[in-house]
Amino acid sequence: MSKLNYQPLGDRVIVEPQSPEQVTKSGIVLPESSKEKPQSGTVLAVGPGKTSDEGKLLPITVKIGDKVIYAKYGGTELKVDGKDYLIVRESDILAIQN
Repeated sequence: MSKLNYQPLGDRVIVEPQSPEQVTKSGIVLPESSKEKPQSGTVLAVGPGKTSDEGKLLPITVKIGDKVIYAKYGGTELKVDGKDYLIVRESDILAIQN
């Protein structure tokens, strides 16, 4: 896991996307342009949570180290030291891998 010097705010989470496969099972090498955007990754940082209308803090259910699946076009891309990361809202996270 990478070490980031960013702390997400509110109900946001920083995810390190999983690299897409570069070679198919049959051995065909995929060019960069044909690769799909990754939809899974590892949680690196978690915000404090969302504040409800009543002013209560609703904690985030994911934690650092969780493997997650997130919405295909959700989030904001972040590039740090040549590595790609994604900042997503907790509501854009669809599942946690067991």
